[in-house]
Amino acid sequence: MPEGHSVHRIARQFNANFPGKPLQVSSPQGRFTAGAEMLDGDSIVEASAVGKHLFIEFERSEHLHVHLGIYGAWDFVGEVTVDATIASANGWMGQTNQRGTLLTEDEIFDAAGENSLTSIGAPRKSRFRFGEATKEMTAEEWPPEPVGQVRVRLQAVDVLADLRGPTTCEVISASEKLAILDRLGPDPVTTPYDAGLEIFLQRAGSKKAPIGQLLMDQNVIAGIGNVYRAEILFRLGINPYTPGNALSKELLTAIWDDWVRLLPEGIETGQMMTMDDLSESEWIAAMANRDDRHWVYHRAGKPCRVCGTPISLAEMQGRKLYWCANCQQQ
Repeated sequence: MPEGHSVHRIARQFNANFPGKPLQVSSPQGRFTAGAEMLDGDSIVEASAVGKHLFIEFERSEHLHVHLGIYGAWDFVGEVTVDATIASANGWMGQTNQRGTLLTEDEIFDAAGENSLTSIGAPRKSRFRFGEATKEMTAEEWPPEPVGQVRVRLQAVDVLADLRGPTTCEVISASEKLAILDRLGPDPVTTPYDAGLEIFLQRAGSKKAPIGQLLMDQNVIAGIGNVYRAEILFRLGINPYTPGNALSKELLTAIWDDWVRLLPEGIETGQMMTMDDLSESEWIAAMANRDDRHWVYHRAGKPCRVCGTPISLAEMQGRKLYWCANCQQQ
């Protein structure tokens, strides 16, 4: 499932390419026809993200609310401008699901061979290729035919965005947006540090549920998914089955601090990089291959990178849970 860093990247891509442009809004798949008719001819004011929720505000005050779920993805096609806060000084531009590209003369792709400038969200075997499309597409070929089951297409004169496979795609009012925001836990990008910490301490520290479950509860803390859940708990030596109310204030604060640190790095690089103090060659290898990027995630049965204990695998609320039984005892 795309995690919070990806949704922030999507919002930034929209803000770099769409505001102020009249849009043709359609639903090629046919499942969003009524919503598309409400937005057709309008233009975007601003896109924003909180946790895994994307909100696109239109001039007529409606909001397009999208939650990608497990399978959702946005494809960007046309004269796409890469947001400067994403294509950062270190040269990295990537997306979710451990895809990424090093934008240098000697481009380094990850093991899947994906160039993630084009698609942000769940991996797709067939997707538009931004670099190829802008070089080869003629005016007569614009717009390109939809690929796959496109729920909604937002098309401007020079750029378009296609959404496929979301869990939620709906038109909501400003008051409905506020109601969603009120329910969500804190997001380090949108919530001031002290306020976010206070909310997280109250919500996580008052519950008997395991901390591994609470970190996946978007009403407790926003944006963390399966990868960041496993990695943050390992980094802090916390057993995922420890009840939230059994953790000290110091450990709960450490969880919030680690999320405050990791989320901006994920937004900048497009990678859920959770290992520290890597050499330059190790860092490049990790960016190219998820197996070199994480401490415990997706490493069931393999030796712990710290102590050698086989990494444990279990299921918690329908999602795979990875941890080291030796290193994570708090």
